[in-house]
Amino acid sequence: MNKDFLQSAAGRKLGQRYLALKESLVDLGWLIHGSVTPNHPGHWRWTTKVKSKTVTLALSQEQTLLFQEAIANHRNLESILRQMRAISQEVLLKSAPGTRKRPARKIIPKPA
Repeated sequence: MNKDFLQSAAGRKLGQRYLALKESLVDLGWLIHGSVTPNHPGHWRWTTKVKSKTVTLALSQEQTLLFQEAIANHRNLESILRQMRAISQEVLLKSAPGTRKRPARKIIPKPA
């Protein structure tokens, strides 16, 4: 790995951003995938996918609050991971020489 990029200002900035994102993972609480929607006034349901099948479960008011927070945490986790992947890709591509690109093909028009 070419450490020159990591030692550049841009590389250090990306490294700091990556570490900040990594540290933010520690603060996440419970995680759950799915959505919480009202079923009837005062009644809620949680819907998720399990093995390509939709599963729905009725929730109490207390469970609804917990599930909403866990779903928000899960979405936050996914956002953090997307950012970490993007930074990783940029750093890895710039930290080592890539392959030589093929020269562009010349397109010779066919005679009419």
